[in-house]
Amino acid sequence: MQYKRILLKLSGESLMGENQYGIDPKRLSEYAQEIKAIVDRGIEVAIVIGGGNIFRGVAGASNGMDRVQGDYMGMLATCINGLALQSAIESAGVSTRLQTAIKMEQVAEPFIKRKAVRHLEKGRVVIFGAGTGNPYFTTDTAAVLRAIEVSADVILKGTRVDGIYSADPEKDPNATKYDTITYQSVLDKGLKIMDLTAFTLSQENNLPIIVFDMDTEGNLQKLLSGNKIGTVVSDKE
Repeated sequence: MQYKRILLKLSGESLMGENQYGIDPKRLSEYAQEIKAIVDRGIEVAIVIGGGNIFRGVAGASNGMDRVQGDYMGMLATCINGLALQSAIESAGVSTRLQTAIKMEQVAEPFIKRKAVRHLEKGRVVIFGAGTGNPYFTTDTAAVLRAIEVSADVILKGTRVDGIYSADPEKDPNATKYDTITYQSVLDKGLKIMDLTAFTLSQENNLPIIVFDMDTEGNLQKLLSGNKIGTVVSDKE
């Protein structure tokens, strides 16, 4: 397999499946089977998931809510998603641990880097909830931060599209896909892959990002087997 330890970044919206809100059990089960397939092949898997299917702090702030309060609500939403994903993965027969940046001992471990690494070494899937534990930081930033902390080889950003395009492929039929692109080119072209804080942190630590379609069955395993799936963002063209 191409990588030994990965961090998989999933959006909260991806858990909605065909629904308009909340969590689709079918989609959860599909993701769990995809994750099980790579764990069975010896890949160490850490996961960060967003909370946009339940609540987004930025959206709350735009409607008059205090931004800090809204962001904390969003962090709790990521923990709900983390618990759901944990249950689905364990139902598939894979041991997991949920670690959160906000203490909630009854449902999850607090994030401790050494414990997280030890869980990964033992073959457990580690799900990181509550973002960074700080308002004004997205789960993209949390994903990059946690990936650096646990020495992941790559960030895999699962989306609905099969990579990075010159424009939104759902709106522009003439959009062209990039197989590889440099950090600097992403910035120069103004492509929206992650928020700027997350992307800069990734660039400074030379942590490659692969954007791929998580909803196509088998894509995750093919990508890690070395197939050209998605778009690779690194310091090389």
